[in-house]
Amino acid sequence: MSNLAEMVRERAGRLVDPETGMTFKEMRLLEEIQEVAPGVVEVNFRPSSPICPIALKLAMDIRQAVLEIEGVSKVRVHCVGHRMQEKMDALVNTEDQ
Repeated sequence: MSNLAEMVRERAGRLVDPETGMTFKEMRLLEEIQEVAPGVVEVNFRPSSPICPIALKLAMDIRQAVLEIEGVSKVRVHCVGHRMQEKMDALVNTEDQ
């Protein structure tokens, strides 16, 4: 894992799920994180349920937190295992379209 990917995991891991009060790290919501090109990061996260009603908010929170990291120029967040995965990915990653 690149140093930038490690910084992303650490920062996104501190985010708190508003329903449980637990961090994303504690809940193990973050799966694969990788720097796919210099400054370009992809984050796969798995909500606690395939029908999680706040998964889109959580994905947007991840995106915002990662974009605030020095050295990140672009981030793509993928909501793995959610029933509305494709629609959420499209909404979160609008700059890719």
